[in-house]
Amino acid sequence: MRVVVVGSVNADLVVAVDALPAPGETVAGGRFARWGGGKGANQAVAAARLGASVTLVGAVGDDPFGDDALRELAAEGIDVSAVARVNAPTGVALIVVDASGENQIAVASGANAEVSVPAASLGDAIVLLGHEVPDAAIAAGADRGGRVILNPAPAREIDPCVLAARPILTPNASEAAQLTGEREPEAAARALAAKTGAPVLVTLGADGALLLDGDIERIPAPRVDVVDTTGAGDTVNGALAAELASGRELREAVRFALAAAALSTTAEGARGGMPRRDEVERWLSSP
Repeated sequence: MRVVVVGSVNADLVVAVDALPAPGETVAGGRFARWGGGKGANQAVAAARLGASVTLVGAVGDDPFGDDALRELAAEGIDVSAVARVNAPTGVALIVVDASGENQIAVASGANAEVSVPAASLGDAIVLLGHEVPDAAIAAGADRGGRVILNPAPAREIDPCVLAARPILTPNASEAAQLTGEREPEAAARALAAKTGAPVLVTLGADGALLLDGDIERIPAPRVDVVDTTGAGDTVNGALAAELASGRELREAVRFALAAAALSTTAEGARGGMPRRDEVERWLSSP
């Protein structure tokens, strides 16, 4: 089964510093790097590196950032034929990362605001959707595909048409709270499941995730030496889609996805540490 990602494509402009700046503060002495980014593109890369057949639906500008993005994604084996070139700048994310791997991110959406989904059916696919593109594109993706995963980041009201597709929701704890008004992840998960009638996965960073699928279970994340957490959530989503597409049962897919996400934090950049399948399998089988 294929994975179809409907989501954003950005250029990530990253500065690594010892400590994140406070409001109004300038922190000097950082190191600069540019990486491929955008939650949709990152999720597509994560899924492709784990062996999934991936199509990305998105948009980039007719500019050098767009050229680089398409070249990098195609090099990962991703089908980019549904990534449109539009008359708007390619999306850009400005990211500051501190010595512990925590980050601050500001995004200029640019071309991502013009993403649309082709009129034809997406077929028998795992369709992975995200909130960095317009609601119309999200609703079209939910309507035209197979099993749906929605990563509601950034958090905003979910279109009733999308809820009707019974998506697996994958917010982090903060997003789950914003979507429901419930501060406790378990209560938030139950509130979200009441809207969808489908499983809910609330990611908890280094503490793993909470999976509501009938019963509630906390699934731990492997412990690693963290370098950069940028893209860890995207890795969870891309890996979850890839594993479900391969036929893996949901709980085991989540366990695999959390291991992939943990490994992704051991290198700089949203995609720098995203692992291949054999790396995750070795990690999971090690004592």
